[in-house]
Amino acid sequence: MAEQDRLESAAEPFLPFALPDIDDAEIDAVVACLRSGWVTTGPVTRQFEHDFAAYLGQPDLQAISVNSATAGLHLALEGLGIGPGDEVIVPTMTFTATAEVVRYLGAQPVLVDVDPGHMNIDLAAVEAAITPRTRAIMPVHYAGLACDMDALLALARRHGLRVVEDAAHAFPTRYKGQMVGTLGSDATVFSFYANKTMTTGEGGMVVTRDPELARRVRLMRIHGISQDAFNRYVSRTPAWFYEVVAAGFKYNLTDIASAIGIQQLRKIDRFARRREQLAQRYDAGLAGLPLQLPARAGAASTHAWHLYVVRLAPQAPLGRDALIQALSERGIGTSVHFIPLHRHPYWRDSGSLAPAQFPVAEACFERMLTLPLYTRMTDADQDRVIRALHELLA
Repeated sequence: MAEQDRLESAAEPFLPFALPDIDDAEIDAVVACLRSGWVTTGPVTRQFEHDFAAYLGQPDLQAISVNSATAGLHLALEGLGIGPGDEVIVPTMTFTATAEVVRYLGAQPVLVDVDPGHMNIDLAAVEAAITPRTRAIMPVHYAGLACDMDALLALARRHGLRVVEDAAHAFPTRYKGQMVGTLGSDATVFSFYANKTMTTGEGGMVVTRDPELARRVRLMRIHGISQDAFNRYVSRTPAWFYEVVAAGFKYNLTDIASAIGIQQLRKIDRFARRREQLAQRYDAGLAGLPLQLPARAGAASTHAWHLYVVRLAPQAPLGRDALIQALSERGIGTSVHFIPLHRHPYWRDSGSLAPAQFPVAEACFERMLTLPLYTRMTDADQDRVIRALHELLA
């Protein structure tokens, strides 16, 4: 009977692990943008930045759009003066962008282990890694669950360190009643990549309440030019003159992408509710299987559920790789978040890193996989995943 069920499921449409939720609202907004004649950074992007800051709900916050969260992290660190000889502490359980932006500036990313429960950065490991060269900490809100920011910010203050939050997974996440992005760090950087909780295709947002940092990020995102193209090209008086005051970058977000972002932002509360519903259904449907389910948010906190990451228990009848293959054969896509940075040749070799330095991340990686979770996922889609896991693991 199990073999028959497997053959039937193989005939069903492939179920990806992530899928953007885009409808006519986004399509119409992009068409209107194209018809307007203004497609690069302009009035729609400014509206998106305004709307995003307003959603976070604190009037002193500034939101600066960029063409990727990677660009945002780079600009935030550059604006804080990180440079050659400096060290920035980063968790090993993250995407390479978190560490590579440190290298862009000639500084050294120092990788540390993660907590075995929620897989966020281990604060004891952070404190042990601090040296006289340490300038900043970059916590990653893994899968959409906030780090212990009270403790992390207190640690940073004790040692005089800057904090840039990698919140690529964490919109909208609350920590003890406050939105991530409003927690007191120097900057928070969000991602709008295609598989995130909201998307602009590619894109990101830097949020800060530091006016000098905001000014520097705005300057450096468009070539270090003293006034941006929008100001120059819509001026009703001659405004051809500009000055290059720094060697900047080409990191601006287009109005086309921002048009999508405005519509996605209007739906984000509905998206968040659906992701929470799906996470609860997984929790209930997978109970009793040899799986460690994701950590839940604490009191007055919320989880964005960008990812639903499970870990196989030691007694599971299949290993992680075999389970991924078996699910693929049933038409179910999965992924792994993440291959820890210390395992990648570049970071391993350039830092002389060994697995024994990161025992928690190693143990998590060997047993983890990410299950499909996205707002267009139906209950029937999710039931397919749950049923397949019961067939394979029960």
